[in-house]
Amino acid sequence: MVSQFVSSHDVTLLGDINFMFPEGTHAIGRLDNHSEGLLLLTTNKKITRLLFQGSQPHKRTYLVLVKNKVSDENLELLRTGVSICVRGGEQYLSTPCDVEILTDPGLHFPPPYVLAGHVEYTWLRITLTEGKFHQVRKMVAAIRHKCRRLVRVSIEDLSLGDLQPGCVKEIPEQEFFTLLKLEK
Repeated sequence: MVSQFVSSHDVTLLGDINFMFPEGTHAIGRLDNHSEGLLLLTTNKKITRLLFQGSQPHKRTYLVLVKNKVSDENLELLRTGVSICVRGGEQYLSTPCDVEILTDPGLHFPPPYVLAGHVEYTWLRITLTEGKFHQVRKMVAAIRHKCRRLVRVSIEDLSLGDLQPGCVKEIPEQEFFTLLKLEK
């Protein structure tokens, strides 16, 4: 689904979820329609500013399934920064991030499609503090790997856990601020 409530395109939207969202609810740090995972929704417009435009960077962690085996050299490139194209065609060097190879991503829900059985894949856990347009996909492309699945599993200490696709979990505001390491 697309992480918005209104679209001129014929797509599945947040409003299609069986949940009564309060008026003024909006997504923070949207996911593109090819990504899965944790999406924050709030009626508090201040949170977007604190989380993504504040002076303190906030960690976001993704599970990324890429085609083929990732070498140690490519892991190191991801960790230290790779050049990606950002809006306007400008080249940008990604900031250092944490990356590790996983043997089991620990996801509690299956992929929305079938993977080719004859192709080798690698699961990565990538934690970064910036979020340029499609950055994780561009980073793995920069080391010549195709992203096959991208799941955001946490923002700071707020994690997806075993929440299933299309489900909503309400969190008290103080806990929400604490888990995201934000000050009111």
